[in-house]
Amino acid sequence: MPTKMKKSGTSGNAIKMLKEDHDKVKELFDKFEETNGTKAKQKIVNEALMELKIHAAIEEEYFYPSVRQEIDDEDGIMDEADEEHHVAKILIAELEAMNGDEDHWEAKFMVLAESVRHHIKEEEGEMFPMAKKTDIDFEALGATMMEMKAQLQSEGVPPDAEAQMVAKSGLRGDSPARKAQEKLQVPMKAA
Repeated sequence: MPTKMKKSGTSGNAIKMLKEDHDKVKELFDKFEETNGTKAKQKIVNEALMELKIHAAIEEEYFYPSVRQEIDDEDGIMDEADEEHHVAKILIAELEAMNGDEDHWEAKFMVLAESVRHHIKEEEGEMFPMAKKTDIDFEALGATMMEMKAQLQSEGVPPDAEAQMVAKSGLRGDSPARKAQEKLQVPMKAA
């Protein structure tokens, strides 16, 4: 059991726990970029997707609503974070529907990594400092978040709206431009 707690975050403080999650996914993104071979990359992608799904669920269920109640968000930081989660969850769902041998699989994961890195930078640079100025008990919030994290790690993450939408569409993340290229007769200059 101590190993599991270490894996899921050693801190009871909500913000520290989220930063630990951020560090873990950034490390996975870096590892993906340094790795060769589809099988090894697939393993990294699967681990990163699970980490991201759990992290997003916890933030959306507990952290974001808590912060939203306590800050004046005139700049719309929370709304932007919601939309960044939405986009990431669509990419996650598309990647989960892919095998890893598709033309755009690596590109799609790299776009996800880029988007998440941007999101992390904004959370840690803007949202967390604002949250720290509130009276939120981050130890108590962190304990609740740790419970949910442990549950999701053992039981899995239920499909979210984005995963259901992607599953319903049957989309495997194929490139519409790539499909169009197959049919297109490119007009060429006369010789």
